Amino acid sequence: MELANYIEHTNLKPDATGKDMEKLVLEAANYNFFGVCVNPHYVKLAKELVQKSEKDIKVVCVVNFPLGANQIDTTLAQIKEAIIEGADEIDTVINIGAIKEGNYEKVTNELVAQKRAVHNQILKVILETDLLTPDEIKKACLCCVTAKVDFVKTSTGFVKNGVGATLENVKLMYDTVNKYGLKVKASGGIKSKLMAQDLINAGASRLGTSSGVQLIN
Repeated sequence: MELANYIEHTNLKPDATGKDMEKLVLEAANYNFFGVCVNPHYVKLAKELVQKSEKDIKVVCVVNFPLGANQIDTTLAQIKEAIIEGADEIDTVINIGAIKEGNYEKVTNELVAQKRAVHNQILKVILETDLLTPDEIKKACLCCVTAKVDFVKTSTGFVKNGVGATLENVKLMYDTVNKYGLKVKASGGIKSKLMAQDLINAGASRLGTSSGVQLIN
């Protein structure tokens, strides 16, 4: 298992600076990480830094982040701008409130619109598993299947006292979506190499973490 190939090196801190982006991309290049995951403000800079590195590093941008509470038109505008500025993949937060209300038709329709907006790029959907029951996680996954997105993802890492990715939730998500061709991204609280390997064994095809260098060393 080449762990670096799974890692999306992440910095989504509100106080992140351009210097932090330079460090993020430099580390991704040095360790051959799959990609870097950044906020919309830094997509253009990250893309420029990746191109200068001459490494095949994907630029991943989060939208509707971290609450999943945008109006859909706002999220679609974010997606369009991020792709214009160089994002290779989009990680969106699902409409968590609509899931809690059981309004799965609304959830699915919003995901369909976002999948259409990314065109040929990869769309990953953050479920925010810390806020959902196992039944809600499964139903949210099925909305993603219907919308024909590419990945389901565990967490934003922004839930107070949240645990982030767990083996149980990754396995539940994998078992629900794998037969339909969707993949799983584990994110949130991945701090050790052993945990990273266990999450991959549970079904994760990608790992979102700000501790990528720590996991490799």
